[in-house]
Amino acid sequence: MIAEFLLPDLGEGLPEAEIVQWLVDEGDEVTLNQTIAEVETAKAVVEIPSPYAGTVRGLHAAAGDVVAVGSPLVSFAVGETDPAAPAGPTAAGAAGRPAESVADTPVPEGGERRVADELRTAEPAAPAATPNLVGYGAAPAPGTRPRRRARTAGTPGTLDIEQAVHRSAPHDVVPATAAEPVLERPRSTPPVRKLAKDLGVDLDLVAATHPGDLVTRAHVEEFAARMASTTEPAHAGPFSLTSTVAPADASRSRAPRADPVPLASTVPPAVSTGPRTTRTPIRGVRKHTAAAMVRSAFTAPHATTFLTLDVTATTDLLASLKTDRALDGHRIGVLAIVAKAVCLALGRTPALNSRWDEEAGEIVEHHFVTLGIAAATDRGLVVPVIRDADTLPLVDLADAIAELAATARAGRTAPADMTGGTFSITNVGVFGVDAGTPILNPGEAGILAVGAVRRTPWEHQGGIALRDVLTLSLSFDHRLVDGAEAARFLTDVAGVLREPGRAMLLR
Repeated sequence: MIAEFLLPDLGEGLPEAEIVQWLVDEGDEVTLNQTIAEVETAKAVVEIPSPYAGTVRGLHAAAGDVVAVGSPLVSFAVGETDPAAPAGPTAAGAAGRPAESVADTPVPEGGERRVADELRTAEPAAPAATPNLVGYGAAPAPGTRPRRRARTAGTPGTLDIEQAVHRSAPHDVVPATAAEPVLERPRSTPPVRKLAKDLGVDLDLVAATHPGDLVTRAHVEEFAARMASTTEPAHAGPFSLTSTVAPADASRSRAPRADPVPLASTVPPAVSTGPRTTRTPIRGVRKHTAAAMVRSAFTAPHATTFLTLDVTATTDLLASLKTDRALDGHRIGVLAIVAKAVCLALGRTPALNSRWDEEAGEIVEHHFVTLGIAAATDRGLVVPVIRDADTLPLVDLADAIAELAATARAGRTAPADMTGGTFSITNVGVFGVDAGTPILNPGEAGILAVGAVRRTPWEHQGGIALRDVLTLSLSFDHRLVDGAEAARFLTDVAGVLREPGRAMLLR
């Protein structure tokens, strides 16, 4: 029986996704919930598991294609058994149906189902006739666990150099072996796999040189550099020493000297042989971010106000916290202090924690803070959020920021974790920038840019001293916030940074 799997709704009502890479080929045997492809939505890279156990009969899109939700993605031949195999039901169920449909398990509103969660929590249920469009594959049959294959050096399943070369070769030239071990694909993050694809590097070969390790950007770049050094042809320089040095007896010769030949006629111009322009399709995060910024810039009337202040008391506090053994394992930085100050200040200036609802003709004031933290990643700028940030103590807030940033850099931020923000912070100081005019995230009334902390001569206690100074830049929606409210908010944030003890006085 041929079963057709349609691209599922990956969450947040996104209408399409781009195929990043296929992890299976036509003719491959796949197991239930085996990852078959990686797709990129406007918000995240998502792994797609197989809802069937069977044979891949057709791939309906190529890597780089954009596929609409609900369109055919891959066809499987299911329910076909080996005549030599004992008869009996399979994990996929009769007639090649999935063992269980995820439609029977409620999905949290706005959330994203993860395969690992399904494998841990799935309850036995009646098999469904077709895979569920909204979800991430079928749950395994009761009593079974997902197959995990270790990549340990010297054990079956290890990917050595010879096997890696065979795997990276075209399928029609890979020699078949009688008992070839089943090998897992290299362990890496989506951004690393994209980098390898862009550099033309085979991850199997990289993984073979680092058995047991997670393949990182450094591994891929090192491998690409070795490839370049071994394939770059040797070439002579533009000048030859023997052709420019006169013979030893040249001074004795009285032959007339020829006029020197102009240099331009002897040295060819340095013309690049590569392409003079590069065209990149506008897709994924870049497309989503651009549309959101244009919509925000031409919908909400932006205004920006700045404040430069002495934050030496904050940097002294952070230095003391680093020596506190009770805080070992926690990374508390300036951004965490700013985030805490923002949460406190929003309680005193609720206009900056509100939303302009054009359709309803209402101003929606939030009594909670969902704090967005802008993060620069290989895929572009993303703004994951910390929900109920105003309820978190400083240490928990710092841990949440660190986890959020690590997840974003690894390309594992779920689409649901980048929605619902009520106010955002962008830390431009990490790039050495002092100030800017950030654009609001759609639906938010304010965004605060935090500049670099610089050691600067500053007026202090009637004299001049070297102090730690930074600049805050607040952009706000002038429909919701007037200048006085913006100034009051910025002053409250600055007050905490100037004197962290003031946080005890704010409510």
